[in-house]
Amino acid sequence: MTPPVAKRVPAERLHHGDTVVDEYEWLRDKESPEVIAHLEAENAYTESRTAHQQALREAVFDEIKARTQETDLSVPTRMGDWWYYTRSFEGKQHGVHCRCPVADPDDWAPPALEADAEIPGEQVLLDSNILAEEHEFFSLGAFSISHDGTLLAFSTDVVGNERYLLRFKDLRTGEILADEIADIGGGATWSLDGTHLFYQTVDEAWRPDTVWRHRLGTPRDSDVVVHHEPDDRYWVGIGATHSEKYLMIWVHSKITSEARVLESDDPEGEFRVLLPRREGVEYYAEHAVIAGQDRFLFLHNDIVDGVKAENFVLAEAPADDPANQTVLIPHRDDVRLEDIDCFADHLVLSYRREALPRVAVWPLTSDASGVPGAGYGELRELEFGLELFSAGLGSNPEWAQPTLRIGLTSFITPMQVFDYVPATGELILRKEQQVLGGYDPNEYEQHRDWAVAEDGTRIPISIVRRRDRAGAGPGPVPALLYGYGSYEASIDPGFSVPRLSLLDRGMVYAVAHVRGGGEMGRLWYENGKTLTKKNTFTDFVACARHLIDTGVTTPDRLVADGGSAGGLLMGAVANIAPESFAGILTSVPFVDPLTSILDPSLPLTVIEWDEWGNPLADPEVYFYMKSYSPYENVTAQHYPAILATTGLNDTRVLYVEPAKWVARLRATATGDAPLLLKTEMSAGHGGVSGRYPKWKEIAFEYAWVLDLVGRGV
Repeated sequence: MTPPVAKRVPAERLHHGDTVVDEYEWLRDKESPEVIAHLEAENAYTESRTAHQQALREAVFDEIKARTQETDLSVPTRMGDWWYYTRSFEGKQHGVHCRCPVADPDDWAPPALEADAEIPGEQVLLDSNILAEEHEFFSLGAFSISHDGTLLAFSTDVVGNERYLLRFKDLRTGEILADEIADIGGGATWSLDGTHLFYQTVDEAWRPDTVWRHRLGTPRDSDVVVHHEPDDRYWVGIGATHSEKYLMIWVHSKITSEARVLESDDPEGEFRVLLPRREGVEYYAEHAVIAGQDRFLFLHNDIVDGVKAENFVLAEAPADDPANQTVLIPHRDDVRLEDIDCFADHLVLSYRREALPRVAVWPLTSDASGVPGAGYGELRELEFGLELFSAGLGSNPEWAQPTLRIGLTSFITPMQVFDYVPATGELILRKEQQVLGGYDPNEYEQHRDWAVAEDGTRIPISIVRRRDRAGAGPGPVPALLYGYGSYEASIDPGFSVPRLSLLDRGMVYAVAHVRGGGEMGRLWYENGKTLTKKNTFTDFVACARHLIDTGVTTPDRLVADGGSAGGLLMGAVANIAPESFAGILTSVPFVDPLTSILDPSLPLTVIEWDEWGNPLADPEVYFYMKSYSPYENVTAQHYPAILATTGLNDTRVLYVEPAKWVARLRATATGDAPLLLKTEMSAGHGGVSGRYPKWKEIAFEYAWVLDLVGRGV
């Protein structure tokens, strides 16, 4: 087929004296039959250019399916008088939420349930397969059990636009109650007595801006606004402390936060500000009971002893005097504190050191002497003996429980679920993700390497390969280099069944932990955003060239991969270093950032100004963004092969961005590298729904990669 050629309709944009002519802005009209026809033509062209990969797609899909334990269940988690778990069944797309009764109140060891055997007393709470019937797309949002275990609040999205319908189920009778609340955000929080439920709604820009209180059994028009946030830079959320003593409304921007609290046994009371917001200060608070006294523990990045605590400190304060804080864990340049979870007898601290997420347990004591450190025992970091790993706290809903659920994984270690016993230090393995077909982690290796950026900064790279396959095939060793680098998001080690289809064909998989992410602490993020954003792109190029210079791969066998904000990274490196890559794979790519961030009416734009800068108000930001925007900087040069995927109903990165980008690339680029666009016509930002369609989506992308680098056998 001949590639589709989008017509050119000049549209002018004028800001800060700069006039830009955009010939493809007409593709933004989602309701236009001409736009839909163009997207369908792009899909047909992509299918024609990749049709020869069909057998390879089927092979990769079959491999994913054959390695997956399709009928399975999660490790049960205790809450109240029940063990809760999720089932999956062969042939079914979605999970099934279940529970079974606790046999012995003193027994905290989860029951050893068999996925293919009848479970005494099992109750099916929610079967997403039934809910998804007759819908092309399905996503479960809220799944919230009332404190007494009798009611379930759940929400669903059947379009992909992340606006949910909230419903309620009486778990004693199985009845779906009459209450329905449409067009809300994804979360839901019960009051302590189960009479009220708190939820949030979004404004026209998809910003969660209002928290509501709903009394069960009453019409929606009687729901009460408990907080509305008028500042477009902020969004709201609702939750509760682990102790269940307080309800918490969180108000966040990218750089500032504020909490409001209310005793959870008084759901119709007035929320009060815990600590007032101050521009540039972020904090997170959790309720704890230390030596019999109510406390709030704060993670914050305020100034301490005259120095900005960029990587956060942990402080405590009396619950009735939250501003009177004492620092428990001071700031460290090499440790980024990320979370604190409080239990009746211990605390769990989550933090990051040496680009790896770690967990430490901190027992509480009865010492009420008031001397520094009173009430706290010895902090103990959990050790796992792996060079690269991700460790984190799992689901632990009970305030007073003798064990802690911990998760551990790595690039070559399937997910392991442990129960840690703080009293003894024992770590009990409860389940390891089963990989069918004889997977042996010893056949694979993972290690950390370092590239050097243009400014001399050392950039960590994680490298994974199969020991006996990488380099065993014909020609140079192919590699897939993944990157993200925005929002302080960290790309941590994690196991992937589909990735085995690349590794077993001799590909190397690598992750470039570039600035803009959070792997190396808050300053790692700060040095890859706003007016330092280009560091993200040059870091990735430095990692690619390091892999080439050290003989790991060659440019004609290296494929770059990244999605969403990582798609911005892909578009940028395509412009600045196309010679370094054979191909670029990108999903829902943010490749027209300046156009989007200039339009406050678009979803989430104003919220994003703290991340990228405000190009409407600041000419420096405008021209800086224009200098790196992938769409704005497409030039007449040879580009690598490109496959961009998107979803028509995406509200985070609109489909129009990759549609315009591919249209301009095709009209401008030299050479004959295929430039492909694939649009899912009934999906949102997360792609298709259902595990089998997701596997097919992955198989489509991996087949394209493998074929491109000569491993399509």
